[in-house]
Amino acid sequence: MSNVNDIAQSIYDIIGGSSNIVSFTHCMTRLRLVLKDQSNLEMKAIKKIDGVMGVVQQQDQLQIILGPGRVNKVTEEFEKLCGIQIEAVTKEVKFGDGSKLREEIKEKNATPFKLFLKKLSNIFIPLIPAFIACGLVTAILNIVLKLDPAFAETTIGGLLKIAGNAVFWGLNLFVGVNAAKEFGGSPMLGGTMAAIISHPELAKVTLNGQKLLPGRGGIIAVLLVVAFSSFLEKKVRKIMPDALDLFMSPLIVILVSAFVSIFALQPAGGFISDAIGNGTKAAISGGGAVTGFILGGFFLPLVMTGLHQGLTPIHADLLKTTGLNPLLPILAMAGAGQVGAAIAVLLRTKNKRLKKTIISTLPVGIMGVGEPLIYGVTLPLGKPFIGACIGGAVGGAVQALFKVSSTSMGLSGLPLAAITSTPLLFIIGLIAAYIGGFFVTLLLGFEDPME
Repeated sequence: MSNVNDIAQSIYDIIGGSSNIVSFTHCMTRLRLVLKDQSNLEMKAIKKIDGVMGVVQQQDQLQIILGPGRVNKVTEEFEKLCGIQIEAVTKEVKFGDGSKLREEIKEKNATPFKLFLKKLSNIFIPLIPAFIACGLVTAILNIVLKLDPAFAETTIGGLLKIAGNAVFWGLNLFVGVNAAKEFGGSPMLGGTMAAIISHPELAKVTLNGQKLLPGRGGIIAVLLVVAFSSFLEKKVRKIMPDALDLFMSPLIVILVSAFVSIFALQPAGGFISDAIGNGTKAAISGGGAVTGFILGGFFLPLVMTGLHQGLTPIHADLLKTTGLNPLLPILAMAGAGQVGAAIAVLLRTKNKRLKKTIISTLPVGIMGVGEPLIYGVTLPLGKPFIGACIGGAVGGAVQALFKVSSTSMGLSGLPLAAITSTPLLFIIGLIAAYIGGFFVTLLLGFEDPME
């Protein structure tokens, strides 16, 4: 593995140091920088840094793909070089008067839809490690129970079951807290509103002759409720005298929001959530392999544009309301198609640097991180990207045909098998995507780049 200090130093030097940085942050796989001037940026030099898997310029951001795990370590070293400390994964570090420039760039490039997707991303990305951990705990427990069903009655078995389910018990509250941060409200008030619509005592309350259902609407209802309470909070605090703000503003927000939520927003969230769940099931069960083929084939272009972020609350809501997500295994086939396409390129290319890139990025691609293969291999070559999409379509068709579902989220690629309802059938679909991407890429061919 490349030295993270060297990677951070090389990036820092090439971009022009702190004087050229407006802000920076990082996500699961990328170091994201907003620079004052990108006109003289040597993109090829960044791509050649040993340990960098790819580089993407998206609107105002320079996104350097480093992969999971490594991005955290490189960011830590990058912070030291800049002389500051980043506080959280979703928090941006801004440099002095660069904040004003950052806002100008943001206004120039942002659209309401892009800002909406960014907010969704900031709400759900911090939850992914919890989904991964709890999903793997459940997978381990399921394996043990198949070997020894009596293990479920043991103390350790009971604790493992609790640990595996914990993220779903607290999911509404976690989303409420994060959503309030993004919508401009107080995090704890957001969490409180999520708790109100999830409270078990709601089952004892009758509305129009029917008992209320705690947690109805799942994640969708939480987002609606917290968006309203945050909006109301900002309005109330603007007119509230300072002497009364500490206790009167939260009181008004909770009282008003609670009734609006129970009588209007939660039912609306329930309607939307039911429509999403029923629509997804109907599309996959009714359309079968055809639906899987279409979804698996078109997911890579969504990833390129960032539109896939809009699917995250749908994944979470399906898991929260039904316990199963038939959508994730299908969409994960897009990455598998890339693996097959990359292997085909590896066998055909004579470019040593391209071979080295593929060899270094294939393992992370197999493990479900597809960005390095997208931006480092298939997309620049053109036709292999088409081959990858068709491979994903083939795999998606197989997953839909076998009706494979995931029981958690956060994983992709081969590791996703551990949190699916039928691991063997998932792997069959995965292999189908590998084979599809491989042979279609060989059939289409590609222009081998010069050294």
